[in-house]
Amino acid sequence: MSKKLTKRSEDYSKWYNELVVKANLAENSGVRGMMVIKPYGYAIWEKMQAELDKMFKETGHENAYFPLLIPKSYFSKEASHVDGFAKECAVVTHYRLKTSEDGKEIVVDESAKLEEELIIRPTSETIIWDSYRKWIQSYRDLPLLINQWANVVRWEMRTRLFLRTAEFLWQEGHTAHATREEAVEEAKKMQGVYANFAENFMAMPVIKGEKSENERFAGALNTYTIEALMQDGKALQAGTSHFLGQNFAKAFDVKYATKEGKQEYVWATSWGVSTRLMGALVMTHSDDYGLVLPPKLAPIQLVIVPIHRTDEQLEEINKKVEEITIALRKKDILVKYDNRTTHKPGWKFAEYELKGVPLRIAIGPRDLENNTVELARRDTLTKETVSIDNIAKKSKNLLEEIQNNIFKKALDFRDELITEVNDFEEFKEVLENKGGFVSAHWDGTSETEDQIKKLTKATIRCIPLDVKEEEGVCVLTKEKSSKRVLFAKAY
Repeated sequence: MSKKLTKRSEDYSKWYNELVVKANLAENSGVRGMMVIKPYGYAIWEKMQAELDKMFKETGHENAYFPLLIPKSYFSKEASHVDGFAKECAVVTHYRLKTSEDGKEIVVDESAKLEEELIIRPTSETIIWDSYRKWIQSYRDLPLLINQWANVVRWEMRTRLFLRTAEFLWQEGHTAHATREEAVEEAKKMQGVYANFAENFMAMPVIKGEKSENERFAGALNTYTIEALMQDGKALQAGTSHFLGQNFAKAFDVKYATKEGKQEYVWATSWGVSTRLMGALVMTHSDDYGLVLPPKLAPIQLVIVPIHRTDEQLEEINKKVEEITIALRKKDILVKYDNRTTHKPGWKFAEYELKGVPLRIAIGPRDLENNTVELARRDTLTKETVSIDNIAKKSKNLLEEIQNNIFKKALDFRDELITEVNDFEEFKEVLENKGGFVSAHWDGTSETEDQIKKLTKATIRCIPLDVKEEEGVCVLTKEKSSKRVLFAKAY
């Protein structure tokens, strides 16, 4: 088939880029660093979005929408926040175009300069907290639990489809609370929601932890993260939830009247995941033949391909497939019947293998005689003959088995690549030759973290929430340390 992929073992980066394009997930656009998400890729994102949105609403959150453009002055109100995003901001300076004097091109109208520049949102804390100032007056207005589905722009120089693009889709939650304890509880709760989604829908095991000060979100007092491991041994930050303290409340003067009538600043959180999860999905499960999708997020869970030589045979198969399809849909299985005569069965098999469809049925004249079909699994690339009378129940059970199987495979891989080390030479050797997470003692200083990053390109991915207290010495400085943290090279 013309869509044959580079092997992962030969060039993992090239394999990933080829797969995203050839499986029709996304492609580069005419704007540098920005992508077009194609229908098949967007269908997967829609399923992610639907499940997450359900989870958010079940935890009491409501959706709203805020402007794409943010006045520059808003950013200057929270110094650490603007420092974190200043180099990535796209700025709107004019509001009109005109035809050039020679009539040959369209140019910016220099007389139409904005009085104040507008920033295309890299994140929405500032514009949202300006609204919260008007929405929150008393304790009766709290907690305020808002989520937004939107696009953002962060002007990246080195981009890769889904993993790092100048524009991406995401959700961003922004909440306000009466107490510090409530806000911290909210940030941790949403980290748990993300971990639940990653493991139970994406079949992607994650480690829950806190970020070091160096790696925290700009303006946050604490950042809670879920960290995943890709097949090339690099880590990927899959979702973050931030405790923002009262920084934004003070910057935008968001106060509430307590039950006692006192004026207090509210406490804040923000949290988000993005289309980066699409990249994580591809790199966690896929193989040299194409995508491997978890059934819970697959736009097509089962595809049926007819095998025939004549129009009469196809007509007979069509009738039987109609019965099979009804039975499968009664089990809530997403079915596609591909009876196009423009492509041969072999081409279709390779195409749906590339697209990661979890189950495939092939049915021909001999199958009609025997009342059977050939059922193929995408995760194991195995086939079996199944009675048509049992196909719906069998398929339902197999989809659940596939979901569990690919999670276990990813979990086993991840666990094998968590390595405890106690000296820096071993630290470097594991990073270079084995990869994955390196569990090591750290003295707790930003200077040491910076030095390790400079020497190895590895960063602290997280301080695991379940980390055990243990006496040790820092892997680099030999200063005292009370616990291990997880280092890795990362996307």
